[in-house]
Amino acid sequence: MADERFDAIVVGAGPAGTAAAYTMAKGGLKVALIERGEFPGAKNIFGGVLYRKQLEDLLPEFWKEAPLERTIVEQRLWLLGEDSAVTFGHRNSKFVDPPNCWTGLRVKFDQWFASKAEQAGAIPIYETVVTELLRENGRVVGVRTDREDGDLRANVVVIADGVNSLLGKSLGVHREWRPDEVSLAVKEVIALPKQTIQDRFNVEGNEGVTIEIVGHMFGMAGLGFLYTNQETLSLGVGVMVSDLRKKRIKPYEVLEALKRHPMVARLIEGGEVKEYSGHLIPEGGLNSMPPLAGDGWMICGDAAQMVNAVHREGTNLAVTSGRLAGETAISAHAKGDFSSATLGEYTKAVRGSFIYQDLKKYRGVHGLLAAGESEKLFDQLPQALNDAAYEMMLVDGVPKKVKQKAAVGHLREVAGGNMGLLRLALKGWRAMNG
Repeated sequence: MADERFDAIVVGAGPAGTAAAYTMAKGGLKVALIERGEFPGAKNIFGGVLYRKQLEDLLPEFWKEAPLERTIVEQRLWLLGEDSAVTFGHRNSKFVDPPNCWTGLRVKFDQWFASKAEQAGAIPIYETVVTELLRENGRVVGVRTDREDGDLRANVVVIADGVNSLLGKSLGVHREWRPDEVSLAVKEVIALPKQTIQDRFNVEGNEGVTIEIVGHMFGMAGLGFLYTNQETLSLGVGVMVSDLRKKRIKPYEVLEALKRHPMVARLIEGGEVKEYSGHLIPEGGLNSMPPLAGDGWMICGDAAQMVNAVHREGTNLAVTSGRLAGETAISAHAKGDFSSATLGEYTKAVRGSFIYQDLKKYRGVHGLLAAGESEKLFDQLPQALNDAAYEMMLVDGVPKKVKQKAAVGHLREVAGGNMGLLRLALKGWRAMNG
């Protein structure tokens, strides 16, 4: 492998890196796909939802052969109180044909996706760590690996090495994230019989349900999730690292508390934990996004903070960014120009895509959480909503006018009166609208 030459090198075989490798290989470039794990997916963890549109842009009707779990026909949102929940949801048969999204397990999906890149011509180099970027006259010209004589040279290096992006840091574009810019997610995969899952979630055949959870997080900025797979459930929480430090709480303690909540406990009862994992998730969004391209390099996916924390979307942003980087590399190859000016077309493509537009829309959310509203938004308000719902639905001979006043009173108390409620609503509206 000594000093071997490629048109492009991709570092990281997650969704972003594999999408870039597939795009470039299909476009006729000689591509190396490097992954530090034993195989793609061995080191990758995520909540578990894969979206159709962005993958279909690369692989039409991929779902007919990809190792997917369940087609999601219902999406729920739970606002948890101490032992109750206010619930919202939408179920629609239109999510079946064509499918909107599926649950999936990355250990299976990433291997399959990488195999498509290999079939297109990408050369897999697994169980290999890229230790540094090779640079000449300020331009990236390849990578150094931990293998003997392991220098590889290329016209373009696509960096997709995840949230901690050591290569991005070496370029000076990826700084150490602050504790309020990342969350720590922990997840269990819980085995249950297929029929039990279908009965408990009211689904048939290959249908599935996702549940996003707000509240019951010890007053910290964080969300929970519960997703249905074929014969397992994916249950997890993601909590801002800054809040975990402040509260001195371990993420597994948050997960264990969620498992004991009566709404969750009844769904996972009798299940056997088959897997436990943890992973950092970039939460800074657009405000934390680094420069995306320079002389001889581009950066994608989690390494570029491309996660929509509000909608819990990351894989679809990663796939799209990888495709756009791959298309830019093909264009640069045709021109024979790999300067920052040419590769900067990738930045323009990202800015013209849903990635930038969605992250721009929610760029104020991080500031809202940083302003110290976590306790109110993720603990007090969910509990107040549950208390208000209980008041309104309890038939005990108390006049409805009195009940309504009591219900609104719960919300006012948390917000700090009518003006406080108005200010919080205004802050929330601004945060959710760029």
